[in-house]
Amino acid sequence: MRSAPKRTEYVAWRTVTTRWRDDDAYGHLNNATYYELFDTAVNAHLYEATGVDVRKLPQIGVVAETSCRYFRELGFPAPIETGLVVDKVGTSSIIYRIGLFQGPGDEAAAEGRFVHVYVDNTDPSRTVTPMPDVIRAAVAPLLRGGSE
Repeated sequence: MRSAPKRTEYVAWRTVTTRWRDDDAYGHLNNATYYELFDTAVNAHLYEATGVDVRKLPQIGVVAETSCRYFRELGFPAPIETGLVVDKVGTSSIIYRIGLFQGPGDEAAAEGRFVHVYVDNTDPSRTVTPMPDVIRAAVAPLLRGGSE
């Protein structure tokens, strides 16, 4: 198993406030909340980097795959820093990694994999289509090494 990723592996950062309700009955962050954090890190970056409502583009990213590797517990009340990096940009898909950090340590408490596949927003069958140029431009700086 790969060791916990380090802060230096990520490019874009966002701090998220934890809430009392984020913890489960065992006193640590509920598993579903990790996935909400991944979704927020990716989509908040896209909104800010593009300056548009990405839900209204002719092609939209739908989640085709997610996963999470847990290294240590997270929980309320400390904030969580989300680090974002892109591993691959294809014609119609993007593979993101999101590191979750809480406190001063250099190692991620968890890391998510999040894959967007772009589909035609006007087609009810959601036909896979090339991603919009505005999205490609927004994620290119997140690629390791800064290029596609």
